[in-house]
Amino acid sequence: MVKAMAQPNLTAGSMYSQSARLIFKRHRSLIIQPILILAISLTLAIVLSNATLDVIEEVTINPAFIFAAIKDHLILSFASAAIIMAVAVPAGIALTRQKLKKFTPLVLILANIGQAFPAVGLLILSGILFGFGKPIAIFTFAAFGILPILRNTIVGLQEIDPFIIESAKGMGMTARQALRQIELPLAVPVILAGVRTTLILTVGVATLGVFVNGGGLGTLIIPGLKLNRELVIVTGGLLTVIVAFTMDWLARVAEELLRPRGI
Repeated sequence: MVKAMAQPNLTAGSMYSQSARLIFKRHRSLIIQPILILAISLTLAIVLSNATLDVIEEVTINPAFIFAAIKDHLILSFASAAIIMAVAVPAGIALTRQKLKKFTPLVLILANIGQAFPAVGLLILSGILFGFGKPIAIFTFAAFGILPILRNTIVGLQEIDPFIIESAKGMGMTARQALRQIELPLAVPVILAGVRTTLILTVGVATLGVFVNGGGLGTLIIPGLKLNRELVIVTGGLLTVIVAFTMDWLARVAEELLRPRGI
């Protein structure tokens, strides 16, 4: 009798353990990535605290300058990504509607041309034509990075089985309701993959903001290159990696939270 009663508990425990392993396996990278970010940050902090800096290095490798550069870099990256999402997602949705489908190839060609253009050339050209500062850098980076989200929004919506949409409309849904309740939730994973790509892209190109007086971590990397200061270059590069990894991790967390159950 005791054995018979104990068996279900063992089975339940085994099932719980298996479920926990599956959850850990799925989210393992979400746990490992913050640990890696912390390890890189601590290593950099220890190296800088024990380094002997010359007069030139002390100008850039100090907490006030570094935090200001990181703040500017985050502003450039997040603002650019926000503009891209505000433009690319609605545009991608519009280009999958029946009336505008014929313009999709042309728009994608234009977006590809924009991304193929050298980022630094586009940035300097924008600075010459419209002036210098953060706003010019932000809008230039937005123009440069619009392709991944635009393309993924279009692809994500086009991959949905038309039968599903027709079934929803047959049940009485309007086209707008079907878009909001069926199409967009199903396209979320593909769209968010484009968002992650755009975030990493904007973090990388934001280092060029220094060329138009936009700030960012390029204020460490570019002077380090000019003055041949390896420690300054490595510091700027590792800080950029840390910011990129952090933004990628946040995007992956958002992707897990927003992903519809069962997909």
